[in-house]
Amino acid sequence: MHAIRIHAFGDADVLRMDEIPVPEPKDNEMVVRVIAASVNPVDYKIRSGKYPAVKKDQLPKVLGRDIAGVVETVGDKVRKFRRGDAVYAMLGTDIGGYAEYALVTEDEAARKPERLDFKEAAAVPLAALTAWQGLFDQGGLKDGERVLIHGGAGGVGHFAIQFAKAKGAWVATTVSGDDIDLARDLGADQAVDYKKEKFEEVVKDIDLVYDLIAGDTQKRSFAVLKDGGRLISTLQKPDEAELRHRHARGGHYMAKPSAAELEEIARLIDTGKVDVLVNATYPLEDVARAHKHMQDDHIQGKVVLQVAA
Repeated sequence: MHAIRIHAFGDADVLRMDEIPVPEPKDNEMVVRVIAASVNPVDYKIRSGKYPAVKKDQLPKVLGRDIAGVVETVGDKVRKFRRGDAVYAMLGTDIGGYAEYALVTEDEAARKPERLDFKEAAAVPLAALTAWQGLFDQGGLKDGERVLIHGGAGGVGHFAIQFAKAKGAWVATTVSGDDIDLARDLGADQAVDYKKEKFEEVVKDIDLVYDLIAGDTQKRSFAVLKDGGRLISTLQKPDEAELRHRHARGGHYMAKPSAAELEEIARLIDTGKVDVLVNATYPLEDVARAHKHMQDDHIQGKVVLQVAA
């Protein structure tokens, strides 16, 4: 099969199309024929050598954590799926999705939302699970609470706004001026142009800050947090002294594959409560261009690789 691998760390030019064997499933695995895969920031961090979990001795490596496709073969202990099922999944760290076939476990995959085509479905898993786990598993967001989402127009952020609204929260978000209308269309109650306004001067009484930006933005976020609130970040552990001062709880996390949560997300999508924003689609052989677009340009939503028709 064809797969995109890196043999060394570097810029987008190190991405190479290789021919490698089609994987063989173990008892609890299945082989999925990949129709589409998505590009995430973690992919170019791994490619550039800036992701500590991936070392040089693990190369060559197939990149990609999101796929949507059709089940080709199943292991002896797989019970939920059979050949021909349309699925989507967030893969573990060992298996890559930039390939014509990928290994997936039952615990990673769910049936593709019926409302989405394969390229839209491929845009969902990692970003949506990141948002879901940050808001609910880590952040404990509840109906009626107030949440501030930093970076609401990106891949994770556009899901976070919609998930929070679907669960009954009041939502504020920080975005650039070009994204104000998008944030409102996604359901944000208050959209702040961070280039023109200081969010801490216009947002207040927040139960949960969901931080996708880190740095000075995270530091300033303590000013809007209610006493006893929560600050959850995908990028940076919140300052312990500030948390104690605010009687707040904070955390930094990385998303994990979850079939059960993908099933719940699919229900929200199929009932029309959540839309998926695909910014651009590239053929698999143009993966370097996709990476450059993701790194260098202002992105609303997700970038997807079309692997098969």
